[in-house]
Amino acid sequence: MRITPIDIAHKSFGKKMMGLDADEVMDFLQQIASQMESLIQERNALKEGIREKELSLMEYKERDQVLKETIATATQMADRLRQDAEREAKLIIADAQQKAEIITRDSRDSLKKMYQEVSDLKRARMQFEANLKALAQAHLSLLEQGEKYMPQMQLPAHNIVGGTNPAAARSANVSPLSAE
Repeated sequence: MRITPIDIAHKSFGKKMMGLDADEVMDFLQQIASQMESLIQERNALKEGIREKELSLMEYKERDQVLKETIATATQMADRLRQDAEREAKLIIADAQQKAEIITRDSRDSLKKMYQEVSDLKRARMQFEANLKALAQAHLSLLEQGEKYMPQMQLPAHNIVGGTNPAAARSANVSPLSAE
């Protein structure tokens, strides 16, 4: 059974012979009751303080948990973003390397084609020069044969008036290739 300050204040004692002074006992019990009442109030105030502190602590623990979850989520998102960025960078690099290979291959093909064209042009030039030389030699040979069979005739000087007679120059069989 719990004793409260009211129980102490209202407690009465039986009288005996040679017993205690009732006033002193009552004063003492009154002092105990008031001290007990102040202790109970202090205890209740402390309990209320503890309850408020526990509520604050629970609130801080909830905030801490939310912060931890937020940090974990942010870390996961950062990891995903980093992985996505790395994957995208690898794709960009692979695409750039592929384009570089295509450009290099096309450049090599163009260079080979140009070398082939230069080679073909050199060959055509050599063929043209050979044909031109053969043609020139054939004409020279024809001219030489023509001179053997038809000697050149000298025109009389009195037909030329004021220089060369164009008709006479045309009729003379003079080769434009000969320097004579």
